[in-house]
Amino acid sequence: MIIAGATTDHIHLLVSIGRIDIGELIGDIKRESSKWMKTKGVTKFYWQRGYGAFSIGQSQVAAVTKYIRNQKEHHRKQTFQDEFRSMCRKYDVEFDGRYCWD
Repeated sequence: MIIAGATTDHIHLLVSIGRIDIGELIGDIKRESSKWMKTKGVTKFYWQRGYGAFSIGQSQVAAVTKYIRNQKEHHRKQTFQDEFRSMCRKYDVEFDGRYCWD
């Protein structure tokens, strides 16, 4: 884990990984954090079905770290959903909105 940050409706994680199944990593994060929330008495916590994962180069680590550190401020100007759609269009990534947020 390089950095993690969260707002009320999503999280950003910057992780350095080798050969790993991203779906398995996300599943582990969702499962373990859900268990932890229950131990804190939060019984109505749930994760959405989908997730987004993007890779970056080493030269982008500082900029992404800064973004995650300041994401709450950033999302006052642009919603997570609008930003996600924009990123997908920018990088020519197809997505199905039914699996992005619920």
